[in-house]
Amino acid sequence: MFATFLNKFNLILSERNLRNRILFVVTALAVFRLGASIPIPGVEVFQLERFLAENQFLGLLNVFSGGGLSTLSIFMLGVGPYITASIIMQLLTFVFPSLKQLFHEEGEAGRRKVAQYSRLLTVPLAVIQGLSLLVLLERQGVLMNLTMFDRVTNIFVVVAGSLLVTWIGELITEFGIGNGVSLLIFAGIVSRFLPTLMQLWLTFDIAQAPMYLVFALIALIIVAAVVFVTEAERPIPVTYAKRVRGMKMYGGMSTYLPIRVNNAGVMPIIFALSILLFPQMIFGFLAGYDNEFISNVASFINSLLNNNWLYAGLYFLLVFAFTYFYSAVTFDPEAISTNLQKNGAFIPGVRPGRSTAEYLSKILTRLTLIGAIFLGFVAVLPILLRSLTGIASLSIGGTSLLIVVSVALEFVKQVDAQVSMREY
Repeated sequence: MFATFLNKFNLILSERNLRNRILFVVTALAVFRLGASIPIPGVEVFQLERFLAENQFLGLLNVFSGGGLSTLSIFMLGVGPYITASIIMQLLTFVFPSLKQLFHEEGEAGRRKVAQYSRLLTVPLAVIQGLSLLVLLERQGVLMNLTMFDRVTNIFVVVAGSLLVTWIGELITEFGIGNGVSLLIFAGIVSRFLPTLMQLWLTFDIAQAPMYLVFALIALIIVAAVVFVTEAERPIPVTYAKRVRGMKMYGGMSTYLPIRVNNAGVMPIIFALSILLFPQMIFGFLAGYDNEFISNVASFINSLLNNNWLYAGLYFLLVFAFTYFYSAVTFDPEAISTNLQKNGAFIPGVRPGRSTAEYLSKILTRLTLIGAIFLGFVAVLPILLRSLTGIASLSIGGTSLLIVVSVALEFVKQVDAQVSMREY
């Protein structure tokens, strides 16, 4: 195994195109981390640290910004607006048949058009999120002594920073390896590991050593479970009929169609967090509004969302629903059935055409149920542990762990696929 790893590593170093792709990813992530350390004007560092420590919502938003929110950097919004725009566009594909045709039937050109619409929608969403967040931070005393020019400048800076981060992510996807948006979130989470470990070391209490050991064991179990469920798949046997063309015979072989237990990967977690974060930001902004009725309603909704048990329930339901939704978007049983029929392939014991589509849909529904329950449970487990133990960092750590493991697995598989393609 070690010799195989060395051979692949040597191939990466010797293959110019592959080496350049990996170097491009590293360079883009370095630029992203550099921008995440440049703060906007007027930040009171002490007030910011205190406010972030007391606010679980901003701690989760900091995950999407790649750690940029912890310093109120120019990248403080991160890829959050773009993810929200992508969710809206994918939801609209179920409402408007023309968008569904673009996404499913027109191939890469159609998906590029949908991506362009998502980019255009990112701009107003970034303005709304940036304005709400900046007003909220100013009312909490985090941003001090700002003139109207400073406020307008900050809004332009954070919106431009979000668009720049989105562009960097798309460049990674096109010229690097893996999904750029996921890798940016991954880089932000990993960059916070060392400071978190240092803080745990400085605040370590020997009396709580058994609790830390239990949490470490739970983390290892979660990592192993994520790897197992991510790699698990159901092989569907497929047989190609024999066809005679001229003097040659084609087909007659058997293979299989793999269907993953978790087709959606880590995207349902990201989608669910985006949906939860956006209303919290809006109602947090409205809570300080001059109108008493609007302020009271916003404060009441915020108090409900700050309830850990209600929050965990909504989080679980959203992850569960988005797992099914994303699986339906990425895996179309009717299209696969049509392609199999066109190529003279069939599933033994199942009629080609509609019966094959129904059979694949039935299997996908059952497999997705397992993946959805698992993702939902892993997502809310840290929040439940936080409610029982009172350790605030757990509610963020579990989600971060799930994203890191899933993105790392996907990146390794992408690199391995590139290596295998160049070995033949």
